[in-house]
Amino acid sequence: MARLTWDHAEDIGLALYDKFPDTDPLTVRFTDLHKWVVELEEFGDDPAKSNEGKLEAIQMAWYEEWKDNQ
Repeated sequence: MARLTWDHAEDIGLALYDKFPDTDPLTVRFTDLHKWVVELEEFGDDPAKSNEGKLEAIQMAWYEEWKDNQ
């Protein structure tokens, strides 16, 4: 399986939704979001390569999935 990188916001958002289906992504601090992404089994990128824009894109992808399932 291909490893997820910071550029896979949609796929990471889905993985986070699968792992935390009851968590409203808009309540998650970026420090926690970063930690949770890096801890995903499918994630294989350099933790230092993230930035606010990438974390925001992941948060929004996760939020869209969460919102659609409420």
